Amino acid sequence: MTDLNAAFALTSPEDCARLYADWAASYDAGFAAGLDYRLPAHVAAAFLSHGGRGPVLDIGAGTGLLAGELRKMGFAGDMDAVDLSPHMLDAARAKGLYRQLWQADITQSLSLDGPYAGLVSSGTFTHGHVGPAALAQLETQAAPGALIALSINQGVYRSMGFDAALAQRPGVTLLEVPIYGPAAAEKDPAHAAQRGLIALWRHGGAAG
Repeated sequence: MTDLNAAFALTSPEDCARLYADWAASYDAGFAAGLDYRLPAHVAAAFLSHGGRGPVLDIGAGTGLLAGELRKMGFAGDMDAVDLSPHMLDAARAKGLYRQLWQADITQSLSLDGPYAGLVSSGTFTHGHVGPAALAQLETQAAPGALIALSINQGVYRSMGFDAALAQRPGVTLLEVPIYGPAAAEKDPAHAAQRGLIALWRHGGAAG
């Protein structure tokens, strides 16, 4: 299982692509199952409980864990995926969850099949990954009134400026959730207690 310290220490898109190329094959069984990774389920539940609908863009989709949770919870709408790593997207493609899969750097200009009625993301806004500067670019893919549900690692919420960025968006709701289940305490005690914040808002309006 790839050390989370390596993931959190990433400093460039190139470093990120290299790490996830190595991690893709073991990500679900080694990391997600091994540490009882619950963040995708929390994001899926928050999106649906706030009236989320499709088509949905899964941002930093990885191997499709969030999309899988949405399907388990009964979501039947169209979903597209975007991720920096083609190797992670190959793993997601094999699950048959998405209508379209896009390999792209979400901090750069995007040309996808939007606008989308929902934008979701789990695990992308965290240590060594994507900062709040990407939010404006991602919102270009959102339809008016689209529900946005993004997880943010609590440890970077203020240090990376997510608090200031979200203060500029009306009606943001924040939900605090555990990132991992009990299994993580034994296998990775350094990270087991980490918490996530799920930010929800409507593009151009309130999340409620």
